[in-house]
Amino acid sequence: MSMDSIYLLGIDGGGTGCRARLTDQQGQVLGEGAAGPANLSLGMDVAVSSLMAATREALSQSGLPENTLARTHAGLGMAAGNVPRHRAALEAASLPFASASVRSDAEVACLGAHGGEEGGILILGTGSQGVVYRDQAFVTVGGWGFALSDTGSGAILGRAAVRRAFLAHECVEPTSPLTMAIVDRFFRDREVMLDWSTNARPKDWAEFARTVFEYARQGDTVALKLVRDNALAVERILDRMLALGTRRIALMGGIARPTRPYLAQRFAPSLVEPAGDAMDGALVLARQAAQVAKPA
Repeated sequence: MSMDSIYLLGIDGGGTGCRARLTDQQGQVLGEGAAGPANLSLGMDVAVSSLMAATREALSQSGLPENTLARTHAGLGMAAGNVPRHRAALEAASLPFASASVRSDAEVACLGAHGGEEGGILILGTGSQGVVYRDQAFVTVGGWGFALSDTGSGAILGRAAVRRAFLAHECVEPTSPLTMAIVDRFFRDREVMLDWSTNARPKDWAEFARTVFEYARQGDTVALKLVRDNALAVERILDRMLALGTRRIALMGGIARPTRPYLAQRFAPSLVEPAGDAMDGALVLARQAAQVAKPA
């Protein structure tokens, strides 16, 4: 490689882990890396430490020296990057790159899903968020956390299932194989359920979503009601995204695929498979920055 060569780095910095992909200007992947959580709300030191650890692993794979980073344009898709103060803090941080463009992890996922072109994504994982990219601007729907938002997510579905199982255990609602399976995990003990729920985090509630879908496939009436209600909540987000002007929406996240069969057929023409991942979207940002920086 020439000492004048320019490189591109895509970062997907999430709440559970950080991934990096290093390419040359032609898009050839030279190395990839992974590290710990990089959510900006965890603190700038934590986020920067993770993104740099993932970057250096990708650089090590490539066989390029450390000073390559000074000729590398980075696209940073970071969880909480949609919060202005967090984004500004990372942009002001001392990073070793030629340039660093910061967006949220959801925004770069949207760019990746549509190859940098206009479109939308709806992330259905532990949480949920819709992102629409149109007229070179992003608009988000949801994504404000478990207490206020996360409509149609795994955490909301899992909590609804545990609450329904608890009511069945108290003989307020009818039982089903699903409700019995859930209370069995707590030894059929309401106090155990209480202690667990008091300390449960969104990811803990979300672990029950897979069980709900499994029992729904078996025809369990309670499970079917839960997934259908959850799908209706997802449809309301999709309707809002379509109203914002997008015509292509990629469903992403851990419960996207099992949710799709329960969505109304009217959404089928708008739902597409993602063309790429969040690191691909971050590389779009990096490539744009490299073009701006290119000498006349």
